Amino acid sequence: MIRTTQDRIEEIKKNGYTLDFGNVFNHAFENYKKIALYSGLILFVGIILISILLAIIALSIFDSETVLEKLKAENLQPENLSLNSMLIFSGVTILITCLLSPFTAGLIKMAYCAERDEEFHVSTMFEYYKAPYFKELFIAILLISLLSTGIPELLDYAQIPFVGFLITILTTFFTFLTIPLIIFGNLKAVEAIQASVLIVSKQPIVLLGLFVIGIIATFVGLIGCCIGIVFTIPFMYSLYYAIYSEIIGFDPETGIENRN
Repeated sequence: MIRTTQDRIEEIKKNGYTLDFGNVFNHAFENYKKIALYSGLILFVGIILISILLAIIALSIFDSETVLEKLKAENLQPENLSLNSMLIFSGVTILITCLLSPFTAGLIKMAYCAERDEEFHVSTMFEYYKAPYFKELFIAILLISLLSTGIPELLDYAQIPFVGFLITILTTFFTFLTIPLIIFGNLKAVEAIQASVLIVSKQPIVLLGLFVIGIIATFVGLIGCCIGIVFTIPFMYSLYYAIYSEIIGFDPETGIENRN
């Protein structure tokens, strides 16, 4: 009998699942070692290209002095922005995040390929900029970003930053499996968000521990030279992949691994 991702989710909904912190961490770390250099270089080049593109767009709209003035740290504080400026800033941030979501999916797919000793290339990073994945990824990240970025920005503007920060953290944590569920489980955007919340809620303590360790490991790249962070960021995507693999699993034919 073929089991689908939905079957596995229903099973988790009824019976939950077990997850070993050590096994998942080791799984993620071994996978990360295979993709760290290649994915880090791609991220580094990508960040440079995006920064140049944004600078060109900004300078084509404003003169250099205006751009520098707008980029001053004190001018970017929520209390110093008008409501319209804050909404525009939030909207642009959310749009960029949505447009980059297939690139993020590509990093997770790279982790999948690495574990199976399959070749991965630069094209792997852009594999999900196509139907039907792009639409579902865009919608999912739009919905998540509106909750994790849009609402907190409004709360910051209303000078209630703690509540906004809490919403951002909780939303990010409970929805971090959304992208793997879309690209590996072929779920629709809303289905993937709901499934991610369900899965995380079944083992929040273990997953929170892994999530925190992943963030700490990522920021190790800031030590000594900030450029190093582009080579530690891929650890988070290896972690997302490892968690998905341990909980949902894979099978060459059914797309889900049968587990005892």
